[in-house]
Amino acid sequence: MNHVTDHRGPGLGEFYGLSLTVSEHSARHLRRILALHLTEWGLPGLTDDAGLALTELVANVVRHVPDRRCGVRIFRTEDGKGVRVEVEDAHPELPKRRTCQAEPAEDGRGLVILDALASRWGVGPRPQPGPGKTVWFECDTAG
Repeated sequence: MNHVTDHRGPGLGEFYGLSLTVSEHSARHLRRILALHLTEWGLPGLTDDAGLALTELVANVVRHVPDRRCGVRIFRTEDGKGVRVEVEDAHPELPKRRTCQAEPAEDGRGLVILDALASRWGVGPRPQPGPGKTVWFECDTAG
């Protein structure tokens, strides 16, 4: 497991990042790390929503990424009023939203939850060369 704590460029303040292989129990530990940073940054009110959203993204890695390797980055927004969380993996398949609410399958429910919890979210290419994606969300104190 690799850890990094630093200051990021324009729009994003302090951040914490790590690379790891996740399992069914990893989300619990990552939520705790997130909660510690949110408390340190004076944003404890974001802990529940951001923690649940992070859990959904990690669950997608466990479910869909064959080697379960990912990177997680937690950013404090530069204005100090929010958090951005990114989960990056090398799997090229993009997340899919369920098309029908009556579907019994669990696939796609995470994006519905993300819509409800996050101020903003999206998917983009990984910053590293090669296949893969970064799924991110932001939670603001005003949101």
